[in-house]
Amino acid sequence: MKRLLDLALTVTALLVLSPVLLLVALLVVLDSKGPAIYKQQRIGKNGKPFWLYKFRTMKTHSDKQGLLTVGERDPRITRLGYSLRKLKLDELPQLWNVLVGDMSIVGPRPEVAKYVNMYNDRQRKVLDVRPGLTDPASLEYFEENKIIASFDHPEEAYIQIVMPRKLELNLEYLERRNFFTDLFIMVRTLMRVVTPR
Repeated sequence: MKRLLDLALTVTALLVLSPVLLLVALLVVLDSKGPAIYKQQRIGKNGKPFWLYKFRTMKTHSDKQGLLTVGERDPRITRLGYSLRKLKLDELPQLWNVLVGDMSIVGPRPEVAKYVNMYNDRQRKVLDVRPGLTDPASLEYFEENKIIASFDHPEEAYIQIVMPRKLELNLEYLERRNFFTDLFIMVRTLMRVVTPR
């Protein structure tokens, strides 16, 4: 049932948003040197790696300088990239990830291998399900880059404070997830995106 809902919503979204996707891709290419799409390997269900797709919001090869984005004005972010991130439009190519079955619409956000390797046995239970476009942790940490920028050592804070809290929220979600909890998370995410603070 969950997979059928994912497919129905994703196909509809891709059809409706196709002009937006094409326009954003064009603007990304015109705004800065590099491809329209950025891909990064993430860890999915059962620990299987997959390529996650986003519209590129940073200068090329920026990920070699660090995996976390710190603060609103990370100098690696392009002019257009700042707006795409604020509106969450950079995440739209992940609809393809949902379509092909790497992801679900609602589920624990996928992490890179570096941080997944730090999970304890209990935390690794988030890998029992397909990762998602949104989850309870995404709502609580909607502006995560601002939060970790407030610490003197952002990556250390992410590993010791933010990541464990996000995992705990997702473990709680997995214990009670059903059609209605997923629908509630989708609606809350949509409302958060269209009414930015």
